[in-house]
Amino acid sequence: MKSRDAVIRLKRFEVDEKRRKVEDIEAMIGELNTMATDLDRQIAIEQERAGVSDVNHYAYPTFAKAAIQRRDNLANSVSGLEAKLAAARGDLDEALEEMKKIELLQERDADRLRVESPAPELVAVGAHRAAG
Repeated sequence: MKSRDAVIRLKRFEVDEKRRKVEDIEAMIGELNTMATDLDRQIAIEQERAGVSDVNHYAYPTFAKAAIQRRDNLANSVSGLEAKLAAARGDLDEALEEMKKIELLQERDADRLRVESPAPELVAVGAHRAAG
């Protein structure tokens, strides 16, 4: 039983670590999306200021071109992180399933012990009858 308790503690630790990893990746994705939205806003402002929205136009603002490149790089990073997030969620789901199985085994063992060992009241009654 003690070894199973240690295994459960270990699995809970693993689940917590995997959950933190998922949360960290989600936070990174959120930050990158916020940055991309800010860049979109800056691009729109720059285009409006310059009066040119055609990227191929000779007078298109250099700042807007650079901001578009950064925004695209952020989008690529988000795509990569989303793949990592999917894998991390899969790992978390697997760890949760393993932990549930071990907890169920522990509950089953505890139930078996309750059934196999007589209740304290019955032991006292049995001892009283044997004495009498």
